Amino acid sequence: MSSHATAADRRTVTFVDGVWHDGSPALIGPQSHAFWLGSTVFDGARWFEGVAPDLDRHCARVNHSATALGLKPTVAADEIARLVGEGLQRFSGETAVYIRPMYWAENGGYMSVPADPESTRFALCLYETPMIAPAGFSVTVSPFRRPTPETMPTLAKSGCLYPNNGRAILEARSRGFENALVLDMLGNVAETGTSNIFFVKNGMVYTPVPNGCFLNGITRQRVIGLLRAAGREVVEKSLSVAEFLDADEIFSTGNHSKVVPVNRIEGRELQPGPVYREAREAYMAFAKGGA
Repeated sequence: MSSHATAADRRTVTFVDGVWHDGSPALIGPQSHAFWLGSTVFDGARWFEGVAPDLDRHCARVNHSATALGLKPTVAADEIARLVGEGLQRFSGETAVYIRPMYWAENGGYMSVPADPESTRFALCLYETPMIAPAGFSVTVSPFRRPTPETMPTLAKSGCLYPNNGRAILEARSRGFENALVLDMLGNVAETGTSNIFFVKNGMVYTPVPNGCFLNGITRQRVIGLLRAAGREVVEKSLSVAEFLDADEIFSTGNHSKVVPVNRIEGRELQPGPVYREAREAYMAFAKGGA
């Protein structure tokens, strides 16, 4: 099954209002605050080969995101994790599963603009999505920028942030690239359109320091910790496009595909390097070891 399969093509189960449903039930109508004004947050975890690494941290983060967007989280993180285990029993176990807990507001508050936190609803959607082979992807530099915390709710994993990432990817594809480096408002590299980003120079690993304009990803944090534990120096700092263009290796981290190499930046071809392989192997060993 393609990773681009539609919702109708893949096995999906959804928990909402205390009930499991097969498929993707209709939940949001035209009067919903979420439909009208975008008050949605979510998180993404993965189950594959019998493991769901850092599931507890993903469940906790969706609650933090809800609070950051002015919603009221209604399900404790450990209960979300328990529901995930219950939902996974409804799958064959042959295909990797994407785990997506979500909150949204049904009603608005003052003048309808902010969400009414008392109207917050919760859903948990699990669906089959195969893991993508780490073949690598190409990047260009996007003309679009990540917003600052003063301009958007960047500390939440909120749906309202993703159209900006989407247009960065679409613009990159129009120029023959698969993804893009997205800069912050000061011109430093922040992330790609879908993931956190790292580069390697002379054996040292560099990654943008979290400055509030992009999520400090859970997989990002895990990979940094694993590399440091293995004795590899990882530097978090403000990084320029020029530094990425001069890198020996570039790789990304994210929930969907975990650790993946970049194989082209602008006109320069790259090969998956030894530090990328070290990072991916360390992450998979962690995941499958249940550490």
